Formats: sequence, C-alpha cells, structure tokens
Amino acid sequence: MMRVSPCSRLLGCSLSNRLGALLIAALPLCGWTQQVEPPRQTGHAPATVDPRPEHPESASGRSAKPVLRTRTFMAVTAHPLASGAAADLLERGGSAVDAAIAAQMMLTLVEPQSSGIGGGGFLLHYEPGQNATAAYDGRETAPAGVDETLFLRSDGRAMGFHEAVVGGRSVGVPGLVSMLALAHAAHGRLPWADLFEPAIRQAREGFTISPRLHALLAREPFLRQDEPARRYFYDDSGAPLPVGHRLRNPALADTLESIAQRGAEAFYQGPIARDIVAAVREHARNPGQLSLEDLRDYRALRRPALCTPHQRWTLCGMPAPSAGAITVAQILALHSAARTGPLFHGGAPDTQAVHRFSQAARLAFADRDRYIADPAFVSMPTAELLAPRYLAARAALITDRSLGQAPPGNPVSGQPVLATAGAIEAERPATTHLSIVDIDGRVVSMTSSVEDAFGSRLMVRGFMLNNQLTDFSWSSEAGAERPANRVEPGKRPRSSMAPTLVFGPQPSSPATDDPSHRPFLLAIGSPGGASIINYVARTLVGVLNDQQPLQQVIDQPNLGSRNGPTDLEAGTTPEALQQALRARGHVLRMTEMTSGLHGIMRVCAPAPGAAQADCRYESGADPRREGIARGR
Repeated sequence: MMRVSPCSRLLGCSLSNRLGALLIAALPLCGWTQQVEPPRQTGHAPATVDPRPEHPESASGRSAKPVLRTRTFMAVTAHPLASGAAADLLERGGSAVDAAIAAQMMLTLVEPQSSGIGGGGFLLHYEPGQNATAAYDGRETAPAGVDETLFLRSDGRAMGFHEAVVGGRSVGVPGLVSMLALAHAAHGRLPWADLFEPAIRQAREGFTISPRLHALLAREPFLRQDEPARRYFYDDSGAPLPVGHRLRNPALADTLESIAQRGAEAFYQGPIARDIVAAVREHARNPGQLSLEDLRDYRALRRPALCTPHQRWTLCGMPAPSAGAITVAQILALHSAARTGPLFHGGAPDTQAVHRFSQAARLAFADRDRYIADPAFVSMPTAELLAPRYLAARAALITDRSLGQAPPGNPVSGQPVLATAGAIEAERPATTHLSIVDIDGRVVSMTSSVEDAFGSRLMVRGFMLNNQLTDFSWSSEAGAERPANRVEPGKRPRSSMAPTLVFGPQPSSPATDDPSHRPFLLAIGSPGGASIINYVARTLVGVLNDQQPLQQVIDQPNLGSRNGPTDLEAGTTPEALQQALRARGHVLRMTEMTSGLHGIMRVCAPAPGAAQADCRYESGADPRREGIARGR
C-alpha cells in the first residue's frame, strides 16, 4: 500500500483550534490544494406532536463554500476540525474508514448537537475490485424493557414531542461505536488507538465555540435542565458561552482514551456503560428503561447494500431499517418518468419540474410510512416497491394537480390501500454526514445522528445521549392498525438517513450487475430528519439528470414533500413559483430546511494523448452549515 509523509505540523496544518479561514489559508503549506468557485401525522389521530417547526437544529446563516479539487484523497465533513482530522489520517496512509472514525470522534466534540458516540449511524464502504458495497448498520435499538405504550400517557394519548424526548425515556442503545469497530476490523489500516488521538488532543486543548453552536445553545430551552450539560455549555447566569470561547472537555478525552485503549468493549461494558444506564434510569422526571444487559448485548450489523439502477447509473444505499435508499430510488424513478426539464434553469426553479418532484416525493413517502421498518420484525416488499411495473403505475397517478396527501400503494396486488391509522412519528434533523475517499480509491459515505438537537439533553462523560426511540411510530388510538414501525423490544427504529454511493455511467454492455465493476462517481448524504430523503434525491436529480456541478446543486434551494404540504426553503423561493404551485392545488410550507449535504464527485475529462482520462475529486459542502473539504 502506498504511503505518504505526514503533514507538517506547522501553522494551519496543526489540528489544534484553528477554524474556517485559518485552516483554508494553511492548506498549501501541507501540500493540500483548493480551488474556489464562485410530525407529520398519518391517519385520523389527534395531532399531539409538538407544534414547533420541525427544525430544532435551525438555520444559522449561509456561507459560500470553496470547491476543492484533488487527485489523491479528500474528506468532506460538517466541521473544519473534523475534516482536518480526517485529512491528517489520510495523509498518513489511513483508509477511508480510519479517516471516518477520526472525523466522527472530533464531531462528538465540536458538533455535539448533531452526532456523537452516544448515538448511531449508517456507513457505506466501497473498495475498488471488491465484489460488493458494504453497508454497516449502527442504528440504535429499543431496550428490552419497553413496549409500544412507551410514548403514551396514562389516558392512552400520545405524549408531546419534548415531553417524550427530554430525559431517559427516549434513549436507545447507542450503536455508533460498535459500528465503527466492525467497519475498522474489515477496512482499517492504521491502529484503532491512533484514530482517537486528534479528538483526545482537541478535547484537552479546547476548541472555539462557533457562531452556529452558540446560536443553537441560545435557542435551546431544555439543555440547562441537565446539570453536566449546563455546567459545560453555559455560564453561571445560564447564558450560553460566547462565540470564540475556548471549550475544553476533559471528560470526553478520558472517555475516548478508554475506548481507544480497550476497544468498543470499553463503551458497552464497565464504568462508561454504568454511567449511561444511571443517567437514563435515574432521571428525575422522565426515566427510561435502558439496562446494562441492553448495552452488553448490542451488535452492529453488516448488511448488503441496496443497489438500484437509475438511467445510466447504479445507486447504492442503506437497506432497512433505513428508508433512505428505497425512498430516494422511488422519488428518482417517479420524477424521471415525466421527462421534465431541469429543476433549476440558470438558478431559477422550474414550476413543472418542482411540481413533479414534490408529487414523486408524496407517493414515495406514502409507501415509506406504510411498509418500511426493521426487517428483523416485519416482512417488507422491497423488490416489489422498486419494480418498474409498480413504479410506472404509481407515476401514472401524477397529473398537473397536487395529490395532496397520497395513499400508499399495494406493490403486490397493485391496488391502493388505506394509510396506517393512529401512527405519529417525529423524526428530527439533528444529524451529520461525511464523505471520504482515500489514496487507494476506497470510499466512505456515512450519516450519524443523536436525532433531535442535543438528543435527549442528557450528557454523560462528556458526550450527549440520543433520543432515537422517538423515531418509532407512536400508536395513539385504541383499536388502530398497528404500524410496522411501532415500538418493540430490541427493534431498530426506522430512519431516513440516506448515505449514498453512485457508480457509472454503466457500460453499454455490462458483463455484470456488480457496481464495483463500474467506476465510482459520487458519495453524498445529508442531515435533516425525514427531509434527508428530499435533500439527497434533489441533489441526485440535479447532478445526474440535469448534469449540473455538485456544489451548484447543493447551493440551490431545498424543496420537496413528506406527503403533507409542499416544503419550500424560506427566503429562497420566488413568489412566481409559489403562486404557480398554489394554482395547481399545493398547500405550501415555507420553512427552514437546514440541510448539510457533504459530497465528493469524481470528475473526468479526456486527456489528449493519454490512454486514460484525467480524473479528479471535486467537493460539495453545504453553505447552510460549517462543513468544508480537505484533501490533496
């Protein structure tokens, strides 16, 4: 395996606490290069989910992102320090999985509202020449002591969202550490302990609070109720620590050192596990049922990736319990059936294409809500949901008028069925995504989450615990049909996380359906709760169907539907489009749509006189968040 010298530790090459412009300015010193270019409710149950906008990890402004072009490796993550940690490991010859672990440990420190070792995630891994794309499932599981009444009050009505979230009740068994250990055992190149060094050092030295983290702390109404979190994030008066404050986290450094030295077992057994269980079960107002046995028995899973054709390309994503790959594939097929023009012409949205996209999303989300759940607990018609004949029949339902709320289809008989009654779910957008390519062409696309902003608002040993159990459907009516995604012991809640790898274009006469025999093209994903699916699908339409540059597509306004109103990104949508959609029967919701799309695209051009094309990696980072690319 080829190795390269470590990056010099001079100036901005240090992984200490430099952010933004300092890190960007220092890239040439390291040999790195850059090039800048300009709840919902189904059925008839009362709406009991918290009425606040479904964007607790709210907008904190936009900043133009540079397009980085490299030949050797690249990492695009949600924070400059995480991207720097990943790039440093790649410079040392680490694999894409090694770099992803280093980045995720850093994100646990610097982006605690979004992800961390107290949560879970999904990871896709591609290695040139291997016979499959691997999908790693680190989704949380429900404790053995819960049942489907978990989020019901004594009178049988569903709790309000934050009534259920804040405290121990909502905490699932964290899966991220187990998943990363499983992936490292298969694809790691550097020692496990080395991958934790950047985050441990940064936790002890401290990092500066960014404007985004400060804004989220200021808006957060519940975090102060947890004493460890209050002491860490707020001053003595209860005010959030200011932008630029150096925040040190020695407790997290100690936690990461234990995991680095003892492996994943240090998290799932022993003092760390005991403290997690105590925080959950001893919460004064809202205790949960997580046990030491639940942690001890947790296992991440390696699954076959779900790969589907789309025109000349192959898309690979996470199978259930993620709804990402199935629902994204359905949206692309339903939208493409109309052969509309690009979603955006010269930066302006096209009414017909936007209408078509939102209708495709309605139909796909109807099927998502009806059928997709943990495959260990339900039998899902995955192949039938993606069958061309079924999708053609669903596409025929799209006319020039809005469908409003679409019913799910019946992929077996082709007859429509009624929507599941009595199911409330409240998937929230506190999540992160990273995309990484290493020096040998291995690729990781990983999305991880604590679910709501700052998860359950419980801080243990320097990290936040998730509230992923609220991603289950909450049965809210006596006698209602039991939803596939209901709470059950040991079950993994449905997710919309959609890490995606794209391969192709396909050869004109492919000898095999194996995507590893086609060239890697794109790694993409996003945070955003259930809206992740729309964010990723919109990006794929723009890059694949409309042949637009990745960064340009990410910069464009977000839009879509989750089978309710048509969602349009506030402050970005022309009045003419709004009027045209209303004329077609759309009910519009202008809202913050704080995506965090982070991608890497392989871009090739003919090289005169050369046998092979000249190929480079090109970054895409969302202007709505702090993410940025690093590479060489």
